[in-house]
Order: sequence, then C-alpha cells, then structure tokens
Amino acid sequence: MSEKAIIELDDVVIRFSGDSGDGMQLTGTQFSRTSALIGNDVSTFPDYPAEIRAPLGTVGGVSGFQLHFGHKEVNTPGDYADVLVAMNPAALKANLRWVKDGGTIILDINSFTDKNLKKAGCVDNPLSLDQFDGYNIIQAPISNLTKESLKDMGMDNKSILRSKNMFALGVVYWLFSRPLDYTEAFFEKKFKKVPLIIEANKKVLRAGFNYANTIEALPSYRVNPAKIEKGQYRNMQGNEATAWGLLAAAEKANMDLFIGSYPITPATEILQELAARKDLGVKSFQAEDEIAGICTAIGASFAGSFAVTTTSGPGLALKSEAIGLAVITELPLVIVNVQRGGPSTGLPTKTEQSDLMQALYGRNGESPVPVVAASTPSNCFKYAFEASKMAVENMTPVILLTDGFLANGTEPWKITKMDELPTIRPQFVDKKTKEYLPYRRQLDTMIREWAIPGDEGFEHRIGGLEKMAETGNVSYVPENHQVMTDEREKKIDDIAFQIPKQEIEGDLDADLLVIGWGGTYGHLITAVRELIEEGHKVALAHFHYIRPLPENTETVLAQFKQHIVCEINLGQFANYLRSKHPSFDYEQYNKVQGLPFTVSELKENIKKLLEEK
Repeated sequence: MSEKAIIELDDVVIRFSGDSGDGMQLTGTQFSRTSALIGNDVSTFPDYPAEIRAPLGTVGGVSGFQLHFGHKEVNTPGDYADVLVAMNPAALKANLRWVKDGGTIILDINSFTDKNLKKAGCVDNPLSLDQFDGYNIIQAPISNLTKESLKDMGMDNKSILRSKNMFALGVVYWLFSRPLDYTEAFFEKKFKKVPLIIEANKKVLRAGFNYANTIEALPSYRVNPAKIEKGQYRNMQGNEATAWGLLAAAEKANMDLFIGSYPITPATEILQELAARKDLGVKSFQAEDEIAGICTAIGASFAGSFAVTTTSGPGLALKSEAIGLAVITELPLVIVNVQRGGPSTGLPTKTEQSDLMQALYGRNGESPVPVVAASTPSNCFKYAFEASKMAVENMTPVILLTDGFLANGTEPWKITKMDELPTIRPQFVDKKTKEYLPYRRQLDTMIREWAIPGDEGFEHRIGGLEKMAETGNVSYVPENHQVMTDEREKKIDDIAFQIPKQEIEGDLDADLLVIGWGGTYGHLITAVRELIEEGHKVALAHFHYIRPLPENTETVLAQFKQHIVCEINLGQFANYLRSKHPSFDYEQYNKVQGLPFTVSELKENIKKLLEEK
C-alpha cells in the first residue's frame, strides 16, 4: 500500500476510557510520558470511580484518562477530545459528550455484546443510531486481536485480556507518530522479574501499532515538540511534586523530615512517596486515624523535626483541634490538604475547592493559620517548599491546599537544582542564651524561639492551655490572653510582607479582572488569553497566598472596574475577599460537579459579563 500523508497539528486531546480494571490510567500515563519525553508540552486529567473495584460494564464504573499535548504551551487537559478510545459500551456512553464534532472514536467492538450493552443501560446498540454522523468511528476487534497475538504464549484468557489496553495504546501511538521505545523500556523495568509479561505486553503493543498501520480509516498525525525553556524535565504528578517540595525544604533547613499521616484519597500518594525516602532521612508513620497522624507530627515538631501531615477534607475536619494545639504551642507544621468533593465522604476521587473556609476558620478560638495554594501539578513543588519555609521560619502551622485535579494530574516539570532554592532558617534558640523564655518574641516579627527538649538549660513548658507571655506558665489572666491573642494574630498578618506581591496577567488596561486561586489556574489563564486574542480586554489575578493576602491586594483590585471570581465551590474566596476588601463588587462564576472548569464555559460567562456591563 502507498505511504499515507502525515497531517501536522498544533495540539491534540485524547481520552482513554474503559472499566476500572482495563488499565486506562496506565495507558494514559504511558502516552503522556512518551509525549513529554519527545518534547511535547502535556497536561493530564485522570478520572476514576471511588470504588476499588467498581461494577464492571456500568457507566458508574468507567475509568478515564484525558491528556492534552502540543507543540505550544499547554495549560489544561483540554475541554473536548479529538480522539476517544472506548473499551466497552459504558465507556462510550459516559464519554461521548466529551468528544469534539468530527472526532475519532476507537472502539473495542468485541465488547459490544448484548450483555455489556444491557450493563451500560443501552436499550439499542448505540452504533446503530444516527448520533454518530460526522464522527470517524473505528470498530477495532481489540480483544480478539489481543488473544490472537498471545495465543502461543501459554497464558490464560484472563491474563491475556489484561494486555488489551496495550493494543489500544499501540493504535494511538501509530495514529500520532509516537515511538514504542519508551513504553517497552517501562515494561522491562516494571516487570523485570517476569519476562513473560514483558514479552506479552511488547507483542500486544506492536500488534496494535501494526493494526493501525494496515487500516485505511485511520489518518496519521504529527504534533511537533514544543518550544519550551531549555533544561532537564520530567513528567511530574501533583502529589509527587508536593512530596519532593517537602523533601527539598527539609534539606534546605538541614532538618530531618517526619510525616505522620493516615491514608486518604486523593492525598495518600504523598505519604507513600515520602515513606519511600528513608535514604533521605525521612521518618514516616502511618497512623491509625487522622487525629493520631497530626498529633505524632506535632510531637515530632516539638522534638525538633521538620513535621508534615497530609489529608483531604474529611481528615482536615478531624485534625482541627490538633491544628489549634499547633497554633497555641507555636510549633512549625505543614498540613497538606488535597481537596475533594464533599461534604462528608462526598466524592472521594473528584476535585473541588470547597475546603477554603475550613482551612481559614475551621478551628475553635482565635486560631490564625497561614493558607497557601498550589495552582498546577508541577508548582505543587514550589508551594510545598514555600509553605514549609513559612512554617519553619515563622514558628506556625501552615495549611497547603491542593486538590484532586492537581494531585492526579501531570505536566512537565523543569528539574530544580538545590542551589537555586533559598535557604530555610529554623528559629532555633541560640545555645549561648543565658536565660531562655519560651514565649519571648522577636519584637519586629512576634516569632518565638525554638528550643529542643533535652538541651540543658532550655527546659520549658508548652501545651494547649493559654500561656503567660514570655515565661510560658499557664495563665488565666484576662489581659494576658488579649496580649497573646494579639501577638499570634500579628505574627500571621506580618507574613504578608514576606511573600511576593500579587501579579496580574493579561491586559493591564482591561476593565475586567478575572480572579482565581488554586487548581483553576490553567483553565483561567487559557480562557483569558483566548479572549484577548479575540479582541476582549481582560486580565487575571490568580492567588497563591490566601492568608495573609499579598500586601498589594487592594491596589491590584482598585485597578479594575469589574471583578469576577471563578472557583470550584459556591463562592468561598469571593466571600473572603468581600470580608477583607469590601469596597469592591465581586461577580461570581461557580461550579460544583466534581469536575474542573472547561475553557469554553469560562469564556462564555466572562463574555456575558463584558456584554452586560
């Protein structure tokens, strides 16, 4: 047959979808890793059910992985897919609305049996309906061809079908001119003790690639490498980046890292990543519950370690009393909250931004805690480091907010050299001090000194009861409580002068300022840039420092006539801004569906506001 023409594209969105056991997360991860290694900019969005083994063949059991790659800057996983790979009818039914008009849909046609159609709730075979007019439908016998590829390897049918995701990956690798080498090297490393599995996966991957090469219905595309800043990169997941940021902070502070945590979706991988780093001096403790996790971390901080605890929304609620203990003892502690859909158990595997008010105020008494938020999977590293520096240098617990979208998403991260990071200076007491008072403060910062138990001459008492200023003795004196409350509040407020000033992106002469925080950054900056290209005057202020807000926040807000706050909740940051800067009006755009924004919906609502005003 004649060689097919290769069509060059700027960027592509692919969604892999199937049962939870079909390996869609691994398939998507391998494609995104390969794309990153050959120089594309990449952003990913894994989407899976909360159940460990969701009901097979049902819409509720569908697991998906969406990725967006291109030769230009990519900030989101994309709104709609150019290509959908659906391994069964349920996957097709759940994801058809996310495919672009005219997109390519690759199906495992062997799975479209009467039994599977019934499980998916399909009255008729959807392929017999006219809803697919305009789509490029590839009905590939993926299951049967996988069996054919491995028929002589002596494997049972169940084991053989576990490899069918690699057949689908091979098809898509051919479709977008991706090499197989990186994935084959992955097989060799991951399954080095099981050569049969290595050979089976390689055979099926190549079979999918060769199948795509032989059918006329598939065009071939190329997405050239992106023009990105020179340096060494790796594809980084948000939770992994958070763990690495904490490790870097411990090294720059010259302290041992202790993590005391209880596993909870979607934060568990941070605990796992840190527990694996005994070679870097990490001490990890998997506690029996959330309260024990944070209490062990507070104990480790009292003993002089750099202490961390990780959780999600329900766990943050359980930790609230102990956070208050860290506030009154004024011990450094980083609390990472990877937000998920709530309330209660809510949506464990779906993203949300609805823990902001809990992070700011969810404790008894006047209990000020700095709150910092990451905004991309890769900058989870930066803000984990910044939260750590803030905690250790100011003798305070700090809450770092990420979310399920950031935690599970990936993107290229330029590897940071340790000498590029600032030094972290713990507030350890000077051993030459003749008289140590545990609550004596630096007058300009209100920060107390940190003495480690067991050091002769530095014995002291701390605990949950209010302390007398300077001496640390238990105190019920009304005036003293006022003093200590004011000093704790001032210490946190003054951090505003340590953090960077708030920046503005986009059109600085615009009338409308789009405001966001946390994991919505990619979608917001993409929407703002596209609106500017279309001739609209808009700008973006995306906040990473929530409490305290940057000291120039009011100046930034005053530059614009209109303000719209976009967040994945019912308006928590908008209400916070109203309380801190009430002289401005704030419009809102909110979404609470367990899903990130789409760029198209943001643009539509921002345009409406521009037209109305």
